[in-house]
Order: sequence, then structure tokens, then C-alpha cells
Amino acid sequence: MILDAARLAFANLFAAETRAVFWKVIGLTLLALVALWFALRELFVWLALPWFDTLFPGTPEWAGWLTFIVGIFASLGLALGLALLLAPVTAMIAGFFLDDVAEVVEKRDYPGEAPGVPLPLAEAIGSSAKFLGVVVLGNLVALFLLLVPGINLIAFFVVNGYLLGREFFEFAAMRHRVPDEARLFRRKHRATVFLAGLMLAAFLAVPVLNLLTPLFAAGMMVHLHKMLSARDPGFSAVRASARKS
Repeated sequence: MILDAARLAFANLFAAETRAVFWKVIGLTLLALVALWFALRELFVWLALPWFDTLFPGTPEWAGWLTFIVGIFASLGLALGLALLLAPVTAMIAGFFLDDVAEVVEKRDYPGEAPGVPLPLAEAIGSSAKFLGVVVLGNLVALFLLLVPGINLIAFFVVNGYLLGREFFEFAAMRHRVPDEARLFRRKHRATVFLAGLMLAAFLAVPVLNLLTPLFAAGMMVHLHKMLSARDPGFSAVRASARKS
């Protein structure tokens, strides 16, 4: 089931209908990261100059070279930091276009079924912001665990597998279910969703290709939700009767 969902989602990535979404996400992500890099670099210079003048009053001749070298290391450090933020920033931006991807998948592969309902703009913004915070926090935890030999790679896959699986599956489910029911449905099938999330984490670990992770994840989870719903058709009826009682 998971492999079938992944295969179908990968094929959807290169469909003509999703190319416009792909270029929008990539372009906006790169612009956001470049703008953030320049902003952080200027902030670093603004904060560092007073300390430099205090430590080296009178501006000695070698101060220019030292400033240049420190600037290079600071730029490299900022670039490394932004590389760690690549996935969450891409996910946040792509969050505004995921419904477009889901709509393409549903129209192409499930034409006889009722289409999903996109989240309202306010909920989409809130969901994207929440996802950004959760992923940044999760990756910070994983980054600290890099100091522990033997579990760093495991931490990356477990943290990102859980977060990606949870958020993107609930996104797909909420197009057809109320939020509480979508979360309950995800919890009922938590093992399958987590395994699918591990596949998304593997996709995320591939350089360059990881820029496509949100679009791939959205398509894959739409397929997975459809497959699980077909296998568990009584879930909605059970939830409906429970809400009435």
C-alpha cells in the first residue's frame, strides 16, 4: 500500500498539472532562504562590530583582514544553518499550494469520487505555521542527538518520519473529514502512517530532491488516505454514531 502510494505520488510530481506549483514553491523557497541569509548576515555584522571596536580600539591595520575572515566563517555558518531550515521553510511555503496538488491527484486518479474540500485560508496559514514550528523543534532535537554516536541517523529518520507522516496525512484526511475525525483516523492507522513518514524522511535526505518533499508528501498521503479509507469504510459511520450518542 505504501509503495503504491509513493509510486503514484512520484508520477504525479512530473504531471503537467503540477509543474506550475513546483516552480512556484521552488522559486519562493529560494527567495526566502536568500533573503533570510542576507538579513541574518547583516544582523551578525551589526551585533559584532561594537564588540570588535571594544576589543581592538583604534582599528589596527590587520583588523580589515580579521573582519574579512570572520565574515567568511560567519557566512558559511549561516549557510549551514539555513541548510538545516531548508525542509521546514519549503514545507511552510508549499503549505499554501498543497491543496492544488491534492486536487490534481484526486481529479486524475479518483475521478468518480467526491473531491476534497480545501482548508480555509486562515486554517491553512495556521497549519503551515504550526508545521514550521514543530519541524524546527524536531530537527533541533535531532541536531543535539548528532552528538550521540550511533543514534544520530536513527534520530533523523524517527523525528522526521513521525512529523512528516503526521502532518501530511492529517492534511489529506482533513480534505474529507472534520479535524477531530482526521486525527482519530490517523491515530487508528498510526503504524502505517509512521512507515509512510519514514519513506518521506528518506526522500527528504536526498539533496536537491528534498525540495520536492512537500509536493511528493501531499500526493503520497492523498493516495494513502484514499487506500486506508477504502479498507476501513466503517470508520466514518462509527465516528458519526459516537458523536450522536
